[in-house]
Amino acid sequence: MSDLFWLSDAQMTRLEPYFPKSHGKPRVDDRRVLSGIILINRNGLRWRYAPREYGHHKALYNRWKRWSDKGIFARMMAGLAAGHGEKKTVMIDATYLKAHRTASSSAAKKGGPGRLIGRTKGGMNAKLPAICDSQGRPLNLFVTAGQVSDYVGARALRDSLPDVDWLLGDRGYDADWFREALKDKRIRACISGRKQRKATVKYDKRRYKRRNRIEIMFGRLKDWRRVATRYDRCPKIFLSAVALAATVTFWL
Repeated sequence: MSDLFWLSDAQMTRLEPYFPKSHGKPRVDDRRVLSGIILINRNGLRWRYAPREYGHHKALYNRWKRWSDKGIFARMMAGLAAGHGEKKTVMIDATYLKAHRTASSSAAKKGGPGRLIGRTKGGMNAKLPAICDSQGRPLNLFVTAGQVSDYVGARALRDSLPDVDWLLGDRGYDADWFREALKDKRIRACISGRKQRKATVKYDKRRYKRRNRIEIMFGRLKDWRRVATRYDRCPKIFLSAVALAATVTFWL
Protein backbone atom coordinates (compact mmCIF):
# COMPACT_ATOMS: atom_id res chain seq x y z
CA MET A 1 0.00 0.00 0.00
CA SER A 2 1.34 3.44 -0.95
CA ASP A 3 2.13 5.95 1.79
CA LEU A 4 1.46 8.84 -0.58
CA PHE A 5 -1.49 11.16 0.03
CA TRP A 6 -3.85 12.19 -2.74
CA LEU A 7 -6.81 14.56 -2.53
CA SER A 8 -10.01 13.00 -3.84
CA ASP A 9 -12.17 14.54 -6.57
CA ALA A 10 -14.80 15.47 -3.97
CA GLN A 11 -12.21 17.22 -1.81
CA MET A 12 -10.82 19.14 -4.78
CA THR A 13 -14.33 20.27 -5.67
CA ARG A 14 -14.71 21.80 -2.20
CA LEU A 15 -11.31 23.52 -2.34
CA GLU A 16 -11.38 24.88 -5.89
CA PRO A 17 -13.59 27.94 -5.14
CA TYR A 18 -10.76 29.30 -2.97
CA PHE A 19 -8.02 28.91 -5.57
CA PRO A 20 -6.68 32.17 -7.04
CA LYS A 21 -7.24 32.75 -10.73
CA SER A 22 -4.41 31.68 -13.00
CA HIS A 23 -2.93 34.50 -15.08
CA GLY A 24 -0.88 33.81 -18.17
CA LYS A 25 0.82 30.40 -18.05
CA PRO A 26 -1.48 27.67 -16.62
CA ARG A 27 -0.55 26.35 -13.17
CA VAL A 28 1.00 22.95 -12.59
CA ASP A 29 -1.65 20.33 -11.76
CA ASP A 30 -3.42 21.59 -8.61
CA ARG A 31 -4.31 18.16 -7.22
CA ARG A 32 -0.76 16.85 -7.50
CA VAL A 33 0.87 19.95 -6.00
CA LEU A 34 -1.60 20.38 -3.14
CA SER A 35 -1.41 16.69 -2.26
CA GLY A 36 2.37 17.01 -2.05
CA ILE A 37 2.11 20.14 0.12
CA ILE A 38 -0.22 18.30 2.50
CA LEU A 39 2.12 15.31 2.77
CA ILE A 40 5.11 17.58 3.49
CA ASN A 41 3.25 19.43 6.24
CA ARG A 42 1.73 16.32 7.80
CA ASN A 43 4.98 14.34 7.94
CA GLY A 44 7.34 17.24 8.68
CA LEU A 45 9.59 16.58 5.67
CA ARG A 46 12.01 19.00 4.14
CA TRP A 47 10.78 20.22 0.77
CA ARG A 48 13.75 18.68 -1.06
CA TYR A 49 12.69 15.25 0.20
CA ALA A 50 9.23 15.37 -1.39
CA PRO A 51 8.43 12.12 -3.24
CA ARG A 52 9.03 12.41 -6.96
CA GLU A 53 5.39 11.49 -7.69
CA TYR A 54 4.44 15.06 -6.70
CA GLY A 55 6.86 16.65 -9.15
CA HIS A 56 9.87 18.86 -8.48
CA HIS A 57 10.16 20.03 -4.88
CA LYS A 58 10.72 23.64 -5.95
CA ALA A 59 7.29 23.69 -7.60
CA LEU A 60 5.74 22.51 -4.33
CA TYR A 61 7.61 25.05 -2.22
CA ASN A 62 6.95 27.95 -4.59
CA ARG A 63 3.20 27.24 -4.57
CA TRP A 64 3.24 26.89 -0.78
CA LYS A 65 5.10 30.17 -0.28
CA ARG A 66 3.08 32.13 -2.84
CA TRP A 67 -0.33 30.98 -1.62
CA SER A 68 0.67 31.39 2.04
CA ASP A 69 1.70 34.99 1.42
CA LYS A 70 -1.70 35.62 -0.20
CA GLY A 71 -3.55 33.98 2.69
CA ILE A 72 -5.12 31.33 0.45
CA PHE A 73 -4.87 28.47 2.97
CA ALA A 74 -6.30 30.60 5.78
CA ARG A 75 -9.21 31.57 3.52
CA MET A 76 -9.84 27.91 2.68
CA MET A 77 -10.32 27.06 6.33
CA ALA A 78 -12.38 30.18 7.09
CA GLY A 79 -14.63 29.59 4.09
CA LEU A 80 -15.30 25.92 4.83
CA ALA A 81 -15.74 26.57 8.57
CA ALA A 82 -18.31 29.30 7.84
CA GLY A 83 -20.85 26.56 7.14
CA HIS A 84 -20.46 25.01 10.60
CA GLY A 85 -24.13 25.34 11.55
CA GLU A 86 -23.36 25.44 15.29
CA LYS A 87 -26.23 26.88 17.35
CA LYS A 88 -25.62 25.55 20.87
CA THR A 89 -22.04 25.56 22.20
CA VAL A 90 -18.55 26.78 21.34
CA MET A 91 -15.29 26.37 23.28
CA ILE A 92 -12.25 28.59 23.63
CA ASP A 93 -8.70 27.65 24.60
CA ALA A 94 -5.06 28.01 23.56
CA THR A 95 -2.13 25.64 23.23
CA TYR A 96 1.64 26.03 23.05
CA LEU A 97 3.54 25.04 19.90
CA LYS A 98 7.26 24.38 20.21
CA ALA A 99 9.47 26.57 18.02
CA HIS A 100 12.46 24.86 16.42
CA ARG A 101 15.75 26.74 16.52
CA THR A 102 15.51 27.35 12.76
CA ALA A 103 12.31 29.34 13.39
CA SER A 104 13.57 31.34 16.36
CA SER A 105 17.10 32.12 15.13
CA SER A 106 18.13 35.55 13.81
CA ALA A 107 16.30 38.80 14.38
CA ALA A 108 13.13 39.72 12.54
CA LYS A 109 13.22 42.40 9.85
CA LYS A 110 12.82 45.97 11.05
CA GLY A 111 9.30 47.27 10.64
CA GLY A 112 7.89 43.75 10.34
CA PRO A 113 5.26 42.17 12.58
CA GLY A 114 7.86 40.06 14.38
CA ARG A 115 8.21 36.30 14.57
CA LEU A 116 5.42 35.79 17.13
CA ILE A 117 7.73 33.55 19.13
CA GLY A 118 8.31 34.09 22.85
CA ARG A 119 10.29 32.58 25.67
CA THR A 120 8.31 30.62 28.26
CA LYS A 121 9.22 28.13 30.97
CA GLY A 122 9.16 25.43 28.30
CA GLY A 123 11.55 27.28 25.99
CA MET A 124 10.81 29.16 22.77
CA ASN A 125 7.15 28.79 21.83
CA ALA A 126 4.31 30.14 19.78
CA LYS A 127 0.73 30.04 21.04
CA LEU A 128 -2.43 29.04 19.20
CA PRO A 129 -5.68 30.54 20.55
CA ALA A 130 -8.75 28.95 18.96
CA ILE A 131 -12.52 28.57 19.04
CA CYS A 132 -14.17 25.26 18.16
CA ASP A 133 -17.76 24.06 17.90
CA SER A 134 -19.46 21.37 19.97
CA GLN A 135 -18.03 18.68 17.67
CA GLY A 136 -14.46 19.86 18.25
CA ARG A 137 -14.02 21.45 14.82
CA PRO A 138 -12.01 24.71 14.68
CA LEU A 139 -14.00 27.80 13.71
CA ASN A 140 -11.32 30.44 14.14
CA LEU A 141 -7.67 30.45 15.18
CA PHE A 142 -4.53 32.57 14.99
CA VAL A 143 -0.94 32.62 16.24
CA THR A 144 0.64 34.73 18.99
CA ALA A 145 3.96 34.67 20.83
CA GLY A 146 4.18 32.04 23.55
CA GLN A 147 4.17 34.46 26.50
CA VAL A 148 0.98 36.28 25.42
CA SER A 149 -1.87 35.87 27.92
CA ASP A 150 -5.15 34.12 27.19
CA TYR A 151 -6.93 37.46 27.62
CA VAL A 152 -5.33 38.75 24.41
CA GLY A 153 -6.64 35.71 22.54
CA ALA A 154 -10.07 36.19 24.09
CA ARG A 155 -10.23 39.83 22.93
CA ALA A 156 -9.17 38.90 19.40
CA LEU A 157 -11.64 36.03 19.09
CA ARG A 158 -14.56 37.74 20.84
CA ASP A 159 -16.01 39.41 17.75
CA SER A 160 -15.89 36.18 15.73
CA LEU A 161 -18.02 34.21 18.20
CA PRO A 162 -21.09 32.76 16.46
CA ASP A 163 -24.63 33.22 17.76
CA VAL A 164 -24.76 30.34 20.27
CA ASP A 165 -26.11 29.68 23.76
CA TRP A 166 -22.95 28.65 25.62
CA LEU A 167 -19.20 29.26 25.68
CA LEU A 168 -16.95 26.85 27.58
CA GLY A 169 -13.53 27.96 28.81
CA ASP A 170 -11.01 27.23 31.54
CA ARG A 171 -10.00 29.63 34.32
CA GLY A 172 -7.55 31.39 32.02
CA TYR A 173 -10.60 33.17 30.57
CA ASP A 174 -12.13 34.09 33.92
CA ALA A 175 -12.27 37.87 33.62
CA ASP A 176 -15.19 40.17 34.42
CA TRP A 177 -14.85 42.08 31.14
CA PHE A 178 -14.99 38.84 29.15
CA ARG A 179 -18.06 37.61 31.02
CA GLU A 180 -19.74 40.96 30.38
CA ALA A 181 -18.82 40.78 26.69
CA LEU A 182 -20.41 37.34 26.46
CA LYS A 183 -23.49 38.62 28.28
CA ASP A 184 -23.81 41.45 25.75
CA LYS A 185 -23.79 38.84 22.99
CA ARG A 186 -26.39 36.79 24.91
CA ILE A 187 -23.97 33.92 25.39
CA ARG A 188 -23.90 32.11 28.72
CA ALA A 189 -20.41 31.54 30.15
CA CYS A 190 -19.38 28.16 31.53
CA ILE A 191 -15.95 29.20 32.80
CA SER A 192 -14.29 27.98 35.97
CA GLY A 193 -13.21 30.71 38.41
CA ARG A 194 -9.66 31.73 39.24
CA LYS A 195 -8.32 30.78 42.65
CA GLN A 196 -7.67 34.46 43.43
CA ARG A 197 -11.36 35.31 43.31
CA LYS A 198 -12.83 36.22 46.69
CA ALA A 199 -16.30 34.99 45.71
CA THR A 200 -16.68 31.52 44.23
CA VAL A 201 -17.91 31.47 40.64
CA LYS A 202 -20.66 28.97 39.95
CA TYR A 203 -20.60 27.08 36.68
CA ASP A 204 -22.15 23.96 35.18
CA LYS A 205 -19.53 21.31 35.97
CA ARG A 206 -21.30 18.65 33.94
CA ARG A 207 -21.34 20.86 30.85
CA TYR A 208 -17.76 21.96 31.54
CA LYS A 209 -16.50 18.39 31.08
CA ARG A 210 -17.34 18.63 27.38
CA ARG A 211 -14.49 21.12 27.04
CA ASN A 212 -12.15 18.17 26.45
CA ARG A 213 -13.21 18.28 22.81
CA ILE A 214 -11.09 21.35 22.14
CA GLU A 215 -8.14 19.58 23.78
CA ILE A 216 -8.72 16.65 21.43
CA MET A 217 -8.84 19.10 18.53
CA PHE A 218 -5.42 20.51 19.48
CA GLY A 219 -4.07 16.97 19.74
CA ARG A 220 -5.22 16.12 16.23
CA LEU A 221 -3.71 19.31 14.83
CA LYS A 222 -0.40 18.43 16.50
CA ASP A 223 -0.42 15.09 14.70
CA TRP A 224 0.83 17.24 11.82
CA ARG A 225 4.54 17.54 12.50
CA ARG A 226 4.97 20.99 10.97
CA VAL A 227 2.28 22.21 13.38
CA ALA A 228 3.50 20.46 16.53
CA THR A 229 6.99 21.87 15.86
CA ARG A 230 7.25 25.25 14.22
CA TYR A 231 10.01 25.34 11.60
CA ASP A 232 8.81 28.45 9.75
CA ARG A 233 10.19 31.83 10.74
CA CYS A 234 7.38 33.76 9.06
CA PRO A 235 4.21 33.68 11.22
CA LYS A 236 1.98 33.97 8.15
CA ILE A 237 3.44 30.82 6.64
CA PHE A 238 3.20 28.97 9.95
CA LEU A 239 -0.46 30.00 10.29
CA SER A 240 -1.00 28.58 6.80
CA ALA A 241 0.37 25.24 8.03
CA VAL A 242 -2.08 25.27 10.95
CA ALA A 243 -4.99 26.31 8.71
CA LEU A 244 -4.15 23.59 6.18
CA ALA A 245 -4.05 20.96 8.93
CA ALA A 246 -7.41 22.16 10.26
CA THR A 247 -8.94 22.16 6.79
CA VAL A 248 -7.86 18.64 5.84
CA THR A 249 -8.47 17.10 9.29
CA PHE A 250 -11.85 18.63 10.08
CA TRP A 251 -13.50 20.28 7.06
CA LEU A 252 -12.92 18.04 4.02
